[in-house]
Amino acid sequence: MTSRRTFIMQISLGATALASAHASAQGAAVSETDAQAASLGYKADATKVDKAKFPKYAAGQNCANCSLYQGKASDAMGGCPIFAGKQVAAKGWCSAWVKKA
Repeated sequence: MTSRRTFIMQISLGATALASAHASAQGAAVSETDAQAASLGYKADATKVDKAKFPKYAAGQNCANCSLYQGKASDAMGGCPIFAGKQVAAKGWCSAWVKKA
């Protein structure tokens, strides 16, 4: 017979394991030094984009308002098909940015 205390501990551990698995499934954050990210001028903070190198950048553009961004508006990170399996910062930017319709 399982005691109530043991049951509660098992539920707690199960919830922690599920949360951990969900975080892993989301993928790691894209690194600015990643070869593909660097070639696209990806910055986790859009205000740090080299405007001379990427004249297409305009203030206010960021991953959260890009049509490729797969996260919710309130998410700090979200998926992007450009960086398959990895997440980009909502406040980030890269040269593949396209205005959301």
